[in-house]
Amino acid sequence: MLTVIRSMRELRFCCLMDVYTETNRAAGRERWPWEPESHAAALAEQDFYNYLAASFFRTNGAAYFIWQEDGQYVSALRMEPWRDGLLLEALETIPERRNHGTACALIWAVQAHLRAQGAGKIYSHVSKRNPASIAVHEKCGFRKLYDYAVYADGSVDSYSRTYIYEV
Repeated sequence: MLTVIRSMRELRFCCLMDVYTETNRAAGRERWPWEPESHAAALAEQDFYNYLAASFFRTNGAAYFIWQEDGQYVSALRMEPWRDGLLLEALETIPERRNHGTACALIWAVQAHLRAQGAGKIYSHVSKRNPASIAVHEKCGFRKLYDYAVYADGSVDSYSRTYIYEV
């Protein structure tokens, strides 16, 4: 079931962190390598909470899309305005639901929701080193637009591709 979240007070943050456990561990190891892994992951979670509260949810048109099964958050992505459409970011699925079509179910539900809202384009930056995410995007109707990614701050990432889906 799709849930659309537009504010911190609607979000069950601890449940979202269950989806991003691996990402937070990796971010913690990268940013705080001198800290014990559990503490570094907690610091990454706190940084993420601060970003959502201070920046993401204050952006007009930003939303988190959560796929729930039996009340549990099992897959998530966020969207915010970008160029002439929306940018899909942070697509993640809990490990035990990977390779079960969960990420596609989430994306298809988001596409249907945005189609009903009259949205036009969805962009996504996908790492060239992430064949699973590339396959999910292509299965969900995205096509490669650029062989690089350009972020909101103007930086260019040659290790990622930009995909587009026209709603």
